[in-house]
Amino acid sequence: MSEVLTGGCVCGGVRFEVTEPPVAAGWCHCTRCQRRTGTPASASAAVAPGGFRITAGEALVTEFTPPGGSVKAFCSVCGGHLYSRAPDGWERISVRLGAVDGDPGIRPLYHQHVATAAVWQPLPDDGLPRFAGPRAG
Repeated sequence: MSEVLTGGCVCGGVRFEVTEPPVAAGWCHCTRCQRRTGTPASASAAVAPGGFRITAGEALVTEFTPPGGSVKAFCSVCGGHLYSRAPDGWERISVRLGAVDGDPGIRPLYHQHVATAAVWQPLPDDGLPRFAGPRAG
């Protein structure tokens, strides 16, 4: 990756940057992602430790931690989804690909939580590996 990736929420109040290349990306079909986004799946990319920072609007970020899940972050003004992270810190963080400006330089490589995929939207026949629950690793 030669350039810093930038991104933000819908209203532009929150901005972030990714300074290290994303290490993996995938589609999540869990019920939480469906309800959080209103879509059948959410595309995210894992970021190397230390490779993510909020550059503007940190006070607008609201974090929600569902029982047994990762922290989900969104803009408190527009509701734009930004990232998820481990409850214990910032070492494991994934940015929402839809929040990245332009091409993130990575493509989803798998589908996870397909056991709870939306019944109203068939999984695409894209040849990507599928995992009934979370992808290992």
